[in-house]
Amino acid sequence: MQSVGFGCGPMHPPEVVPLSDKIVLGIDPGTRVVGFGAIALAPKGFLFLGAGVIRTSAKADIATRLGEVRVEIDRMLADLRPGVVAIEEAFAHRNVQSALRIGEGRGVIISAAAASGAKVVQIAPTVAKKALVGYGAADKSQVAAMVARLLALERPPEPLDATDALALALTYGIRCSSPGLLS
Repeated sequence: MQSVGFGCGPMHPPEVVPLSDKIVLGIDPGTRVVGFGAIALAPKGFLFLGAGVIRTSAKADIATRLGEVRVEIDRMLADLRPGVVAIEEAFAHRNVQSALRIGEGRGVIISAAAASGAKVVQIAPTVAKKALVGYGAADKSQVAAMVARLLALERPPEPLDATDALALALTYGIRCSSPGLLS
């Protein structure tokens, strides 16, 4: 298992630091690669806190991979203390086995987020694409470019799983600042 991204531990014990409604953690679920991205909602826009991926061993059985994802998500939730976790909503998939695996990963992540006390918001990929690019069928490169622009980054974070996760967090932020926009 490899976690790439934040690389910092908590500054205070998690039970001392309250959850912050200003911090949104976006998650692009999976069982082999999980994208994550965190932003802070600020008065004049969004602040980029970090992004990356959790990679599990493709050779490990599903239970082991899900356990690895849970450990890393729990660690991230304890470090960041987000008030909101925005996760990609389930969608129909051509490959039934892939859909089941993604669903298992989503379940682990939703469970961890709920246990941390964070509000869990599920966002469809088409909703995120429309919120950021204006077109629900936008391709990943268009979404990545808009994520970089909204967060004032020189270039989009890599890999695209991390950018997708940031898109979910930004979509939640946009929804909060313009409640009628995504209804």
